[in-house]
Amino acid sequence: MTTRSRTARTFTGPGRDPAKLRLGRVSRAICVGLAGLLVAVAVAGCSGSAATGSPAAGATLTPALTTPPGTGQSATPVPAGSRTPTPGFSATGSMTTARINHTATLLSDGRVLTAGGQDNAGDAVALAELYAQTTGEFSATGSMTNARVGHTATLLSDGRVLITGGSNDSADALASAELYDPATGTFGPTGSMTTARVDGTATLLSDGRVLIAGGQDNAGDALASAELYDPKTGTFSPTGSMAQAREVHTATLLPDGGVLITGGTDGTSNASGGPTALASAELYDPKTGTFGPTGSMTVDRDGHTATLLSDGRVLIGGGLGDSADALASAELYDPSTGKFSPTGSMTTARAYHTATLLSDGRVLVTGGYPGGNAVLASAEAYDPKVGTFSSAGSMATARRSDTATLLSDGRVLIAGGFSTGSTGLSSAELYQP
Repeated sequence: MTTRSRTARTFTGPGRDPAKLRLGRVSRAICVGLAGLLVAVAVAGCSGSAATGSPAAGATLTPALTTPPGTGQSATPVPAGSRTPTPGFSATGSMTTARINHTATLLSDGRVLTAGGQDNAGDAVALAELYAQTTGEFSATGSMTNARVGHTATLLSDGRVLITGGSNDSADALASAELYDPATGTFGPTGSMTTARVDGTATLLSDGRVLIAGGQDNAGDALASAELYDPKTGTFSPTGSMAQAREVHTATLLPDGGVLITGGTDGTSNASGGPTALASAELYDPKTGTFGPTGSMTVDRDGHTATLLSDGRVLIGGGLGDSADALASAELYDPSTGKFSPTGSMTTARAYHTATLLSDGRVLVTGGYPGGNAVLASAEAYDPKVGTFSSAGSMATARRSDTATLLSDGRVLIAGGFSTGSTGLSSAELYQP
């Protein structure tokens, strides 16, 4: 078995020293089974996008109607058209397989494409499925050409979805990429990246190209390199490199077309033996193809979330500091000044959570890792008008390394992830603002 550091492919079991816990980067070996924590980005972990978001890529709730975690069952969905909206969380159909650190992409037709990740056997997944808002159910669609975890998924301007990188069951970082076509329900090949990378970020630029930045290579080193995907030619080409090599970072498209890169880890170990978290940030200018400096965050963070607000500022929340402690603090980036400033703190410290901009301008924060061996079900919402977080109830199931997707009707789909008791989840639930 190949052994090398793999940010997106690591578990930490209950017996591990909490001080050495790193959801995004823990051991030097590929994950085998669900013996403990799996890390995601995303963006977002074992996945994104984050961020892609995302993770890629990441508080809520009121009690939801689901059966106990890990059963893969949920209450029978009620068609959206006949539902009387009740604020809080409620059950929806389950995925066909348990997934951890997968990707979830809202398609142009309102369906959600769920792809890849890691299953309860510890294997990378090639299977993909679609969630329909109208029925509240998941159904199988074509499988990816490569099983992958720690990859990115980006909705292109033409409605297709670009899948890049990640790692396979041999812990090899992948350079391959593929495209999902919703019209045919199939994946097909496209050009490969210039560099194999796992836990990088992918950002759709204003001109339709996709910026791929950072991540980790096959030697276990953090990457500073970046590249661009051109959907017109189906090829990748190098662009300027970041000033700082980083993984488990965030990438956010700003209103002016630039991309804000924040935090992450640089691949080195700090005094406590964990990854060195970064406070630095930088900006990518697609006109010049270069990265430039901007203000630094007030706190070192990795496994945090970055959310573009309606007013153009970016909300940075939670994550892990160099002490490996989950953070409750939050801050705002103002593109007009290039500076970060503190804002109200979350009600609960958390890392590897999700953060979703709601239709009313608030940000829903759900789940994540608070420290020790715990997983959170709690949620909270940030109100940018007053700069504070407040409780938004709790999910039916504690989750981390899951996905949160804003649906076209304003609800948020929470799916999969890792729960207490070392359980990968197939269940999903909906948040109604």
